Amino acid sequence: MRFSVFQVSRRGGRETNEDRMGYCYTQEAGLFALADGMGGHPEGEVAAQIALQTLAALFQQEARPAIPDPQRFLHESIVVAHQQLLRYAASRGLSDTPRTTVVACILQGNQAWWAHCGDSRLYLVRSARLIARTRDHSYSELQEALGRAPRAGEAFNRNVLFTCLGSPGRPMVDGQGPLTLEPADRLLLCSDGLWGSVEDGEIVEQLAGQPISEAVPELVEQALRRGGARGDNVTVLAVEWEGEGSPGGDTTQNLGNSGFASTIQGALDADLVAAMDEEEIERSVREINEAIRVRGANRR
Repeated sequence: MRFSVFQVSRRGGRETNEDRMGYCYTQEAGLFALADGMGGHPEGEVAAQIALQTLAALFQQEARPAIPDPQRFLHESIVVAHQQLLRYAASRGLSDTPRTTVVACILQGNQAWWAHCGDSRLYLVRSARLIARTRDHSYSELQEALGRAPRAGEAFNRNVLFTCLGSPGRPMVDGQGPLTLEPADRLLLCSDGLWGSVEDGEIVEQLAGQPISEAVPELVEQALRRGGARGDNVTVLAVEWEGEGSPGGDTTQNLGNSGFASTIQGALDADLVAAMDEEEIERSVREINEAIRVRGANRR
């Protein structure tokens, strides 16, 4: 695989930047992920980091060098990351669990799969057209999807989410794929600090009209300017798919079957990997599969 990546994170008018992002890849698969630690709860930056570390550690274990079932991997890994946050809070006696949103994408062969929980987004742009976008797990987006306009005097706060990692209940994880990629397709993962200030049409136009190394910084600066002194942190990770074997960009061809590269800080943290022993992971996966089976049976 060959691809180009550009990523940037800037602090807005907040005391700390609780966003995290990164990617890792083997010879045949790549994982791209972004998490936005939630304010109003303790250690949002820790929640975002644990989420990315968990995804990266599980990706390294599973990608040998490809992921057998990318959509299932994304769903299960995000739920395991949620359980890691609960375990982290319990081990430290925290009265509230750190929480985060997450969006993650796997590129493998010439196909893409993605999944998310919360309101961090993924955009897929092809030939200046928006091909796909994740739908936020927020009450405002839900009402819009249902075609329900607010009544007089009624308003929905876009920041109020009905699911995230670290919440008391099992997180809702939505996924999509596989979608076959074409050369020059661009995927953009971002925190709500971007899309909260920059409209979808503007994001698509700028992402399609310039190299991602120019489009991403410009989008981030635009969001920061509009957000002002009290604006949110802005984090963006963009990927341009360049196909298989075409020149330019990053390449996975030099990695052997057991090769692994990562930009996710602490992705191979020994304590984290040790905490996720195979028995715990298998138990978590069994619980997830049972929940899926019961939900499917109830729908029939």
